[in-house]
Amino acid sequence: MSKYHFNDIEAKWQQYWEKNQTFKASNTSEKPKYYVLDMFPYPSGAGLHVGHPLGYIASDIYARYKRHKGFNVLHPQGYDSFGLPAEQYAIQTGQHPADTTKVNIEGGVDKAGNKIEGYRKQLDKIGFSFDWSREVRTSNPEYYKWTQWIFIQLFNSWYNKDSDKAEDVATLISIFKKDGNAKINAISDENINVFSAEMWNSFSETEQQQILLKYRLTYLAETEVNWCPALGTVLANDEIVNGVSERGGHTVVRKKMTQWSMRISAYAERLLQGLETIDWPESLKETQRNWIGKSVGAMISFDLKEHSEKIPVFTTRPDTIFGVSFMTLAPEHELVSKITTDDQKAAVNEYVEATSKRSERERMADVKTISGVFTGAYAEHPFTKEPIPVWIGDYVLAGYGTGAVMAVPCGDQRDYDFATKFGIPIPNVFEGVDISEAAHADKEGTVIANSDFLNGLKYKKAVKLAIYELEKLGAGEGKTNYRLRDAVFSRQRYWGEPFPVYYVDGMPQMIAKEHLPIRLPEVEKYLPTEEGEPPLGRADVWAWDTKKCAVVSNQLIDNETVFSLELNTMPGWAGSSWYFFRYMEDAMRDGEFASEDALNYWENVDLYIGGSEHATGHLLYSRFWVKFMKDRGFVKVDEPFKKLINQGMILGTSAFVYKILPEMISINPTGIVDLSKYPKEIFVSSNYIKNEEFSKDFETQFRTACKPIFEWLNKDKSSAEEHLSLINFTTQKIHIDVSLVNTSDEVDVDALRIWREEFKDAEFITEEDGTFKVIREVEKMSKSKYNVVNPDQICDEYGADSLRLYEMFLGPLEQAKPWNTAGLSGVHSFLKKLWKLYHGGADESFSVSDEAPSKDALKTLHKTIKKVEEDIENFSFNTSVSTFMIAANELTAQKCNAKEILEPLAILVSPYAPHIAEELWSKLGHTTSISTAPFPKFEASHLVESSKNYPISFNGKMKFTMELPLDLSKDEIEAAVMASEDTQKYLNGREPKKVIVVPGKIVNIVG
Repeated sequence: MSKYHFNDIEAKWQQYWEKNQTFKASNTSEKPKYYVLDMFPYPSGAGLHVGHPLGYIASDIYARYKRHKGFNVLHPQGYDSFGLPAEQYAIQTGQHPADTTKVNIEGGVDKAGNKIEGYRKQLDKIGFSFDWSREVRTSNPEYYKWTQWIFIQLFNSWYNKDSDKAEDVATLISIFKKDGNAKINAISDENINVFSAEMWNSFSETEQQQILLKYRLTYLAETEVNWCPALGTVLANDEIVNGVSERGGHTVVRKKMTQWSMRISAYAERLLQGLETIDWPESLKETQRNWIGKSVGAMISFDLKEHSEKIPVFTTRPDTIFGVSFMTLAPEHELVSKITTDDQKAAVNEYVEATSKRSERERMADVKTISGVFTGAYAEHPFTKEPIPVWIGDYVLAGYGTGAVMAVPCGDQRDYDFATKFGIPIPNVFEGVDISEAAHADKEGTVIANSDFLNGLKYKKAVKLAIYELEKLGAGEGKTNYRLRDAVFSRQRYWGEPFPVYYVDGMPQMIAKEHLPIRLPEVEKYLPTEEGEPPLGRADVWAWDTKKCAVVSNQLIDNETVFSLELNTMPGWAGSSWYFFRYMEDAMRDGEFASEDALNYWENVDLYIGGSEHATGHLLYSRFWVKFMKDRGFVKVDEPFKKLINQGMILGTSAFVYKILPEMISINPTGIVDLSKYPKEIFVSSNYIKNEEFSKDFETQFRTACKPIFEWLNKDKSSAEEHLSLINFTTQKIHIDVSLVNTSDEVDVDALRIWREEFKDAEFITEEDGTFKVIREVEKMSKSKYNVVNPDQICDEYGADSLRLYEMFLGPLEQAKPWNTAGLSGVHSFLKKLWKLYHGGADESFSVSDEAPSKDALKTLHKTIKKVEEDIENFSFNTSVSTFMIAANELTAQKCNAKEILEPLAILVSPYAPHIAEELWSKLGHTTSISTAPFPKFEASHLVESSKNYPISFNGKMKFTMELPLDLSKDEIEAAVMASEDTQKYLNGREPKKVIVVPGKIVNIVG
C-alpha cells in the first residue's frame, strides 16, 4: 500500500536537494543562461506569513521551468539585513542587531527568550530551488566591504556632460591644472566660481578639496532633510507616509543638516531613456517618469529691489511672463531670512516654524489648504521693471527646481487660489479667455495677449520668443529641468554600512581598498548621544590611524596621524543597489565584488519579481548605480533588470469582535450614573450589530444581556430596565487573532480569554445557540492585525506543494487577492488524485504500464503541455493549476496509467509541485532529479481529430451515432452508414428516398 504521505515526501526531497546541491548554478556552463531574482527579504523576527512567498513561488516556477527548457539558471536568495527595524528592536530589548538578525535568519532563541523559527528554515520548507551557495547578507562585513568600495568610486567620480558619463575625478583635476574650470561642462553645484589653472595650482589642498566636493558624484552638503526625532535619523521621502514615519508613525520635521548626498540628478535623462529599453509594467515606468519629472522651459533671474541677490526661477511657461503678479519662495529658501523686512519677521518666522513640521509629500498632496506670508520684499520684472511682491508659501518646495516660482495666477490654479485668498491682482494674458472663476492652464490653441512683444502669438512661438528676449537681456535662458533631486545618503543610526571616511581639516578622506571593510564598532547603546550625535558617536574605538591603517581608540586622535571617522551610516538602499551582481560571483568574493568572467556570463537579471512599492526607491537607485558602474567600466550592462513583474498582495481575512461602550446616563431624578466605570468589558456577538451600531432588533436579548449592568447599578431590576432607553451604547471594533475563529466565524471564547488580558474576565453576549461570532473583513495581512497565516502550519497540515499550488490558484499574479485557508482542500484533493493516477489496484501500489496510451490520453496530455507552457511564458500561473485539475480528472476517467502519459505529466507538474513530482519521477525508475528533465514537447497532431462521431438521423430525428474517419468522401460516408446493422434495423426493409450527408457534421436518412 502506498499512500500520499506528503510530509515525509517533502522532507525527503528537501534533504536530497540540499545534500546534492541540485540547484547550484555554474558560471562555466555551455547552456544558455537565465537569471531569476526575487527582491530579497528583510529578516524580521515576525518571520514569514503566507503573503510573503507569493512572488517567490512565481519566480521559482519560472526558474524550474527554464531548467526544464535547458537553461543554466541562477536563482539565488539572501537577506537585506541592515536597517531600522533591527535597530529599533535592539533599542527596545538591549540586544545587538547582529545577534537578532542572525537568529531571525537561522532560527533559534534570542537573548530575550523569544523562539524564532528562522527565515531560512521557513523558505526551505516551501521547497524553493534557491542556489544557497551564493547567499548574500548585506550586514556581513565581507559584503559591505564592496558597498564601501562602490561609495569610494562614486566619491572619486564626476559627471562629464560632454561625454555624458561619469569619469575618474583624476581627469577633472588634470583639466583644472591645465585650463582651470572655465570650459568644464559638468554636473555640479551651482555656486562655483570660475578659476584659472594658475589659481587652481595656487590653492591649498583643503581649498582644492572643497572645490572638488562640488563636482563629485557623492558629496557633503547642507541639505533640507526629513528628520525624525523619535527614530533619531533622517528618512527618505519613500519612508514617510501621511507626514509621519512609515515605521512607528512618528512625527517628521524638515531640518537642515550636513549630509552625504548622491548626485543621481546627473543621470535623470538617462534614467528616463533607459525605461524604453526594459520590459517593466507600464504603470511602474510611469511612476518613475513622474518622479524624475522632466520639464522643458526657461531659467529666469529676477532682480531683488534693495538687495544685491537675485531670485532664479525655472518655468515651463516663459510665454506667460507678463502675467506674473507675485513671487513665492519655499519657506526654507535661503533668501527668506535675508530679504524679510523687520515688519514681517515675526509672521514669517512663525510660518517657517509651522511648515517645518509638515513633510514634503504632505505639502504636495494638500491642494486645499492655501497659506502664505508676505516677506515685505519686492522683485523686479525683467521686462516691465514693475515691482513684484515676494511671498512665502508651503506649496513651493525648496528641493524642487530653485525653490521659487514666478506666480502667474491666470495660468496656474494654485497661484490663482493664492492670489484670490490674499487679494493679489490676477492679470489676464490670454486672448478671449474668461478667468473670472478659475485659471486657464491649456497651452495648445491659446493666444497670448497683454504681453507687449508676445501679443498675438501662440504657445510654441511665444515660448521661443520669450526665451530669446530674456537671453538678450541676460535675464534668462532656455533650460531642461528635472524634478528628481539628489538622494540623501546619510542616516543617523547604528545598524547600517559604516562610511569608509575619515576627516582631515574637516575634509573627507577615503580609506584605501586594501584596508576595507571598515567594520561597525561596538557601542554601549544604539541611541544618539546626549549631544545629538549619531549612535557611532558612542563608540570608544572609532578613529583612523593613517600610519597603522587601522581603526584605533578615539583617545589617540591627534589630527596629525589619527583622525575622527564618519559617524553617520549608509541608508538601507546602499546594499540593495548592487546585490544582484554579488550573486553572480561564486568563487572570488574576497578579491572582487564580482569577477569579470562572472559579470560577462550573467550580465544582468533576466526576470525580477517584487513589490511596486519600491518604484521610486530601490528600483530607481539600483538603476542609477548600475549606470554609474558601467560608466566607470566595472560592469558591462546599462540596466540591472531586463524584465520586472510586480506581484500583488495576498490579503488577510481579519476577525473583529465588538466591544460595548456604555456611556454616562441619568438613571433617575436623584443623579447621574457613569456606566463607563462598569468594571467588566462587555463584548457582543456580531449578529447583534448592524452598521457598526447596536441593532434595535435584538432588544429582548439585549435586556437579558444587560442584566449584570442593572445589578451593578444596585437598583431594582425592573426599575433599571425602565430606563433602558436612556442608555446610549456605542461599539468599538477590535481585531482578534484569526486562529481563534473557525470557518463558521465562531470564536473559541475560552481561548480568547487566555489570549489577552482584556478578555480574561469579560462578559460575552452570545447568540441564542450559545455561540459567539465575529465580523470578517479583508485587509492587508499584517501581524498587527492578527490576521497572518503561518506558512509552516499550512505545510504541516496540507504540504508545501498544496501551499504553492494554492497561492498560484488564488488569481493573477499581479492582482491582490484574499487568503482563505478553506480553499486549500481543493488543491490538496488534486494532489491526492494525481498520486492515485500512479498508484492503481486494490492495494494502491505503484502501478504504471508500458502499454501504448489511448488517443484520448494523448489528447489530454498534449493539450495540457500546450496550455501549461503558454501559461508559464505569460506568467498566468493560476490557470495552469486549473489545467492540471482538468487533466487529472480526464486521465482518471480514462483509467490511464500509461508511462508515456504519466512521465511527461510529472515534469509538467514539477515547477508547481516539485516534491510530489520528484517522488513520482523516482518511482518511475529515474535516479537523478526531475529538475533538469527536458520539458515535454507539444505535438499538435494529437489534438487534430481523425474521426467524427456522426449523429445518424431518420427524418430529422437522431437515432444513434457512428464514428467514421474524417477523410471519407460523401459517397463513402453514405455507403458506410447504409451498411450499418443499426441503419438496416431502423429502415426495416424500406428503401430511403434520399440520404443527406454533410461531411464532418450529420447524416440524415429521409423516407
